[in-house]
Amino acid sequence: MGTPLEPREEQVEEVLDRLYEEYPDSTISLNYSNRLELLIAVILSAQCTDERVNKVCAELFETYETPEEYANAPQEELAEAINSITYYNNKAKYIRSACADIAEKHDGEVPDTMSELTDLAGVGRKTANVVLQHGHDVVEGIVVDTHVQRLTRRLAITEEESPTKIERDLLDVVPEADWQQFTHLMIDHGRATCTAINPDCDDCVLADVCPSEKGDGDVDLASGEAW
Repeated sequence: MGTPLEPREEQVEEVLDRLYEEYPDSTISLNYSNRLELLIAVILSAQCTDERVNKVCAELFETYETPEEYANAPQEELAEAINSITYYNNKAKYIRSACADIAEKHDGEVPDTMSELTDLAGVGRKTANVVLQHGHDVVEGIVVDTHVQRLTRRLAITEEESPTKIERDLLDVVPEADWQQFTHLMIDHGRATCTAINPDCDDCVLADVCPSEKGDGDVDLASGEAW
């Protein structure tokens, strides 16, 4: 079991230093060429792998190009186009509704504020943060996905459980200059080493500062359950 640094700000600084070195090219893994494609890809990525989303979007983005085209697409047609994505029927509805609003209320442009984005169907704060950061170069929060949830709890950076509370907590201890990269680094490390099931603690650059490390640690702090 590793020993986290105190206060939490020091733990975050050490984690960031090591992960920046481990993943120097860390960035978003979704493929897109404009803000609309980014928005749609992020909506589709909820509870689905980026690899699957990229595969589906390669063809989807050739079929539909404008908000109007998505909004006017028959529900069955759009659902069929994304049917290998989790919850594809609901996501097709979200995309059609969001694109209708973009066309009618925002002159065909993806909004650039948190409030306007989260008013769109299928867009929560996590999705909005991604679109703002990578579509508009506006960083006003931290994207909290399942990897960020899991790793920040395992590393004793937060004890909060819900994404909203975790983000609020992280904003107090993660330097603002690192808000965007913090998520990418957590995702890369979560995929490569600190997986949800059977993380590779023996090959982890954070093992000595991680209280969830399995060497002689008893509990996975992400779940609160014994290893």
